[in-house]
Amino acid sequence: MDYTTYPKHDVLCIDMRSFYASIECVKRGLDPMTAMLAVVGDKNRSGSIILAASPTLKQKHGVKNVSRYFELPEDPDIYVVEAKMGDYVNVSVEITKLLYQYVPKEAIHPYSVDEMWITVDGMKHLYGDAQQIAKMIMDEIYDTMGLTCAIGIGDNKFLAKVVMDIYAKKTGIATCRYQDVERLLWPIPIEKIWGIGRRLTVHLNKMGIIYLGQLANYRLDRLQKRFGVIGEQLYWHAWGIDLSPVYDSYYKKETQKGFGHGITLLRDYSAEETLICILDLCEEVCRRARTNERVGRTIHLGVGYADNGGGFHRSRSLHLPTNVTMDIYQVCLQLFHEFYDQQSKIRRVSVSLNNLYDDVETQLNLFDNEPKKKDLGYVMDAIRTKYGSTSLLRAASYTKAGITRDRSKKIGGHYA
Repeated sequence: MDYTTYPKHDVLCIDMRSFYASIECVKRGLDPMTAMLAVVGDKNRSGSIILAASPTLKQKHGVKNVSRYFELPEDPDIYVVEAKMGDYVNVSVEITKLLYQYVPKEAIHPYSVDEMWITVDGMKHLYGDAQQIAKMIMDEIYDTMGLTCAIGIGDNKFLAKVVMDIYAKKTGIATCRYQDVERLLWPIPIEKIWGIGRRLTVHLNKMGIIYLGQLANYRLDRLQKRFGVIGEQLYWHAWGIDLSPVYDSYYKKETQKGFGHGITLLRDYSAEETLICILDLCEEVCRRARTNERVGRTIHLGVGYADNGGGFHRSRSLHLPTNVTMDIYQVCLQLFHEFYDQQSKIRRVSVSLNNLYDDVETQLNLFDNEPKKKDLGYVMDAIRTKYGSTSLLRAASYTKAGITRDRSKKIGGHYA
């Protein structure tokens, strides 16, 4: 492969090691690398998922981030704490601010709350080469926050991410350039490569592709015929080639295509309780639409059943776009009564508003109070913005089936 025609950058992929668990260790004055600590979603539920485990807990007891609370061994040295998502988001923001000292915002591409890419092109005269910059960032994060990280360095995002996953998590910092692909990556089983999931691995294995090197030397036309565009991407990734932008548009305002809100319920809901849940979801969807000064014509309702994994997803469009909660709710009621299986309990509900327009003056019906209803929604939003999201709620939200009060205490489904 002639790599001279492909872009070559200095891209760093930074991954905070056992991020949630490490933050909880630091908060308690513990060493994140030696303490045994598990972060769970809810200590009151034995089936709650372990969101993070410290490295020592993983090594000693084989605990994984997808294990359940009840699976933790009886060991008095294990600390069990509830997730505080607000703390983790705040630390993530502080790490991003720290990176501003090295590169501009456009050179930072957040991938998740604990992982990001940064491009350090042209920084050599200020801080040294990519290896030196990675070491500086690693040391500064540890010195200022007490947290450890792994950093992969590559000519593009793919190489930086893969070498971080495979090598840097063991060594701290690892580098893979174009000329290193055959030596470092081709011997690796494909299931360990970022972007190749379990189902895709099964398909590739059936084709005789076990290692990345075999994927690189497979015929491109056959991969395209079998997997389409994904097949072509797999082929070029196997050669270490990734043409995705290294300067991010993350901070640029992009057009919102829709507003949606969903929840997996903590218990089975009856039909009557679900209607209350739907109203709360409609309120949140419309609040977000009003905040962005948008209205929509198409309402989508999704309902998942508890027993058989079934459910339905249906949508309906209005003649005029709206962001009025009760207008959206009435459409959801129609969809629910039309498609709901009366015998089933419910565990998942979602509502979305799509087919958006700017919230400007629209055609009005002389016999309705649409302008007043819209004004009322904006007034309610202003009160919530000033006094808190739960300062003004509908009466239904205070029932046992209401979800707004509990969700206001959470970030990403976990308590802040």
